[in-house]
Amino acid sequence: MVDIASRVWNHKWKIDPIVRSLIDTDFYKLLMCQSVFRNKPDTQVTFSLINRSKHVPLADLIDEGELREQLDHIRSLSLSRGESTWLRGNTFYGKRQMFRPDFMEWFEGLRLPPYHLERKGDQYELTFEGKWHEVMLWEIPALAVLMELRGRAVLDRMGKFELQVLYARAMTRVWEKIEVLREMPGLSIADFGTRRRHSFLWQDWCVQAMQEGLGKAFTGTSNCKIAMSREVEAIGTNAHELPMVYAALAQSDAALAQAPYDVLQDWHEEHDGNLRIILPDTYGTKGFLENAPDWLAGWTGIRIDSGDPATAAQTAIDWWKSRGEDPSEKRVIFSDGLDVDKIKELHSQFAGKVKASFGWGTLLTNDFRGLVPDDALAPFSLVCKAVEANGQPTVKLSDNPNKAMGPADEIERYKRVFGVGDQKAQAVLV
Repeated sequence: MVDIASRVWNHKWKIDPIVRSLIDTDFYKLLMCQSVFRNKPDTQVTFSLINRSKHVPLADLIDEGELREQLDHIRSLSLSRGESTWLRGNTFYGKRQMFRPDFMEWFEGLRLPPYHLERKGDQYELTFEGKWHEVMLWEIPALAVLMELRGRAVLDRMGKFELQVLYARAMTRVWEKIEVLREMPGLSIADFGTRRRHSFLWQDWCVQAMQEGLGKAFTGTSNCKIAMSREVEAIGTNAHELPMVYAALAQSDAALAQAPYDVLQDWHEEHDGNLRIILPDTYGTKGFLENAPDWLAGWTGIRIDSGDPATAAQTAIDWWKSRGEDPSEKRVIFSDGLDVDKIKELHSQFAGKVKASFGWGTLLTNDFRGLVPDDALAPFSLVCKAVEANGQPTVKLSDNPNKAMGPADEIERYKRVFGVGDQKAQAVLV
């Protein structure tokens, strides 16, 4: 077990690169990347960093030279032989050769494309432009770098014993959460905390703690590198990125309305009927389900990532019932801003109604709230999103208007096309 506090103190973060591997990323990024590689190989996309928490002045906290050094290091990475063998030969979700030979040959030769970094006031403008299947792989490592560099800036001012006490308190907090979770019968929970983690070493420690503390209730991690090294399942399916880009490519309102379903049709064909989890909230869960084709009702389940989770789950239950499906046989994955109390509440509320599971993210891998002066290590809302596709802006509505993104006129158009009415705004922590 790594002594993280001593590692921080002895090295002052200079030896450990933040991103150690191209597979130090979320599993769903690789699954989506393969789908894009095969279905939309010529699509040009721009990704951009978006700091929703304007009170965190990233450009004041993080040295630009150090940020460039970490980003340049990522551009030097390529798959190792062991990583390639794991991806080619491992069984994921019961399926061997999840990643096809043509995709793997391309991935084995990949170096991430250039980035554009510029300081704008007290924030950084960080963008990535190029072929969709290449630039999309910048999202997770870029977020991990910004989050960890912000943490390093705070930790670098702390003494040896301060660091020891800080990590002891943070470890105690994680373990106390695990003690609550392991009292829940039938719990199914995974680590989804890569993108806004405190650090790689801390995420790895949290995964090991979950393994020991929760046993079979811990179903795996979204982080491919940690899944490989710790011999746990790699967990993930797809994300909002797919419908956002497909929608931006639509040439008419009718094509726009159809775009979210075209995504899932391509996904179904790509994975031969596996990984059938719907993410319905990109343009409003209610309208998506009401207009969904009947074949989608037969899919395994849904992931809930915005709005009130209980409301969204009940909406899905009612939809399955209306389509002649048994909700108790369906999987509902809760993944938005979860912590122990909310997990416990939802687990109790939906026990027996659906197969509930949880993707626990930032408040597993980056909960240092209240542990340093001025709460300088508190998690904040940082995202890296596709903002343009073939010259057209992307839009996300979400079930929470505070998570909406895109030009105002396009947001209104999307609301009209998808029949999104009044929405209840909720605070965005992460």
